[in-house]
Amino acid sequence: MSLLGILLSLSLLMYLAYRGHSVILLAPILAMLAVVLSGESSTMLGIYTQIFMKGLGGYIVSFFPLFLLGAVFGKLMDDSGSALSIAEYLVAKLGSKQAMLAIVLACAILTYGGVSLFVVGFAVYPIAAQLFRKLNIPKRLIPGAIALGALTFTMTALPGTPAIQNAIPMPFFKTDAFAAPVLGTLGGIIMLIGGMIWMNRQAKLASISGEGYGNHQEKLPVLEQHNVPSIWVALIPIILVILINFLCTKWWLPSLDSSYLTTEKFGNMPLSKVLGIWSIVIALVVSCLALITLNWQRWKDLKESLSSGAFGSLLPIFNTASEVGYGSVIATLTGFVILKEFLLGLSPGNPLISEAIFINVMAGITGSASGGMSIALNTMGETYLQLAHQFGINPELMHRVASIASGGLDALPHNGAVITLLAICQLTHKESYKDIFMVAVVIPVIALVVVITLGTLFGSL
Repeated sequence: MSLLGILLSLSLLMYLAYRGHSVILLAPILAMLAVVLSGESSTMLGIYTQIFMKGLGGYIVSFFPLFLLGAVFGKLMDDSGSALSIAEYLVAKLGSKQAMLAIVLACAILTYGGVSLFVVGFAVYPIAAQLFRKLNIPKRLIPGAIALGALTFTMTALPGTPAIQNAIPMPFFKTDAFAAPVLGTLGGIIMLIGGMIWMNRQAKLASISGEGYGNHQEKLPVLEQHNVPSIWVALIPIILVILINFLCTKWWLPSLDSSYLTTEKFGNMPLSKVLGIWSIVIALVVSCLALITLNWQRWKDLKESLSSGAFGSLLPIFNTASEVGYGSVIATLTGFVILKEFLLGLSPGNPLISEAIFINVMAGITGSASGGMSIALNTMGETYLQLAHQFGINPELMHRVASIASGGLDALPHNGAVITLLAICQLTHKESYKDIFMVAVVIPVIALVVVITLGTLFGSL
């Protein structure tokens, strides 16, 4: 009965989230439903305050700085015109024949530099819409192009990305943002090439059939091109994010005396557990300051940009943290033990496969890459680390597989980023979801299989 209660609760979470209900409200209610159906109703209040809230609060304590700084950085990139400058430059340089690639790369550069999908979507969509209309490419392909650039290889695969999906595994496996760089880069290349093959094929088929842009009466925002920074000014903050992250991770922070962390005052914490997060925090702070300085004459209201970015971080982190709290409750129920043993038993000789399936399933159920991975690693992270040592698997490979696995089934129709992207583009699931599914679900899963196979054969690279 406990397992059925969990499945019913998860199904309702997925369905109601797809219907647009707030996860912040759904998560505790449906977690308590699972508790009641598991026959543990007498402990419901204790589970809510001591398990649900502890899981929610622990996630916020660990990752709030990344959400906050990432949202502020993205807002500054948007308001300064830097995001627009980068997108326009790529479209101009690659030309109309590579319109699809130009949009994908514009999204990729922005997200790899730390700009959130939501900012990227709003910044790139008007350019994509005008370009696709001019070239008579169907508008329905725009969400797929943006999803390929923003929701796939730069989110989970490329080493050094400041995305939260790359940060979550670090404390569990004592790794950094550059874990398994060769396999991560290879996985990213597979996602990019595979996605481009699909999107170009769809554009070609539409051209053959004479489909055209379509009859869309959208009102595109006016692009204020006269005050955007040059491409080099726009790129400097993104280059700084990547460069400073690397230098802090590999050189500066490890060279400092961090022995104080092992004292009781700081929780007996080894540097390896916080190194990755510290590096990203420093990189984002420096890049935000550089962004403000380089565009000092362009700010209409800097205080408003900073405040808006800060407030914009609250809903995403509380949505994800609520899902983590939900997962923390589910992990205490009897039915979850059955599910966990089943997933562990899928590949007893290779924990990489078990980890990939478990994280993918949880990301698909919650409709969130970061939420699903957090639930999976909070409940199984120590087990996977022990299995990695037992089977001689480098924790860096466990990190990279976990990160890539989070970006597969998460992009099912109820995913919040998918729903938001379609809303930005003023399109429906029926019109555009097929392409999102191919580039953000199917091809990343293929890349994951390749990474696991090569990692199993050759170890972490």
